[in-house]
Amino acid sequence: MNTSPTLPKIGHQRDWVWRGWQTRYAFSRPENLNNQQPPVLFLHGFGGSIDHWRKNFDVFGQEHTVYALDLVGFGASRKPQTEYKISLWVEQIHDFWQTFVGEPMIIVGNSIGSLVALVAAATYPEMAKSLVMVSLFDPSAEQEAIPKFLQPVLNFTRLAIIRPTLLKSLFYLVRRPGVAKKWAKFAYAKDEAIDQQLMNIFLTPSQDQEAANAFPAILRGMLSIYFAPNIRRFLPRMKLPMLLIWGHLDKIIPRSNVQTLVRLNPNIKFVEIPDAGHCAHDETPAEVNKLIQEWLVDNQKNVIPGYSGMPVKLF
Repeated sequence: MNTSPTLPKIGHQRDWVWRGWQTRYAFSRPENLNNQQPPVLFLHGFGGSIDHWRKNFDVFGQEHTVYALDLVGFGASRKPQTEYKISLWVEQIHDFWQTFVGEPMIIVGNSIGSLVALVAAATYPEMAKSLVMVSLFDPSAEQEAIPKFLQPVLNFTRLAIIRPTLLKSLFYLVRRPGVAKKWAKFAYAKDEAIDQQLMNIFLTPSQDQEAANAFPAILRGMLSIYFAPNIRRFLPRMKLPMLLIWGHLDKIIPRSNVQTLVRLNPNIKFVEIPDAGHCAHDETPAEVNKLIQEWLVDNQKNVIPGYSGMPVKLF
């Protein structure tokens, strides 16, 4: 369990053993347990952890039972050298939901966490009441651009060239504070948002003994064209309420990708944050928190039928 004073204290933190791996989660319950508000689960992005929700967790904890989970390979969870795909984290979330939640919940994700949330809601529709996706990571743009018969060849060539030893060298480079801060400036629009606590959130997990081997495994997984199912193929059939938030100054997710996804489903509400980058929930938290809370109230007034029509198995 993480008790470092250099990191924010997010809720009540516990360890949960999943598939033999220790994982970390946080939870908090509101004082009024009879308010009947649905629970909320926060899912971090690449290089993040439950601590990255430092400016959101307590706000939603006033009215909701809230959870945040360190995905396997990140934060204070175990970082095994295994095959990393979206399906791994989807199964982790589903098992967590079965163990601790057990009712439809609001899933809030950032970047890869948004992608995990979306695929999880499609695979296990009974889990999700609604989705909030902050800068949704969309690998299907590449999947759509490459003919299907060429994808295995491209995948083999790419992974053959990018060896684990090369990625491990990259890991030792990017965990240097000076280099890590440059990456943070790429993800954030405003320098003042990059404080020492944020750098600790990003850098502390990289000191774990397993991190040097997990980092190459995760990156190789992300570089695979089979990292995630093609979300553009099933997104049009999803009927639950979805809020897609994008920072206008996001240098990682192109606006054209976001616009394409919005056009696929009328149940997606798209909101652009003018002065935010890739992590709008942390960079402009007051605006994002208010936006999500107002959207959730609107959802209660205008209930959308539950999801249906999804293939039983995505992977």
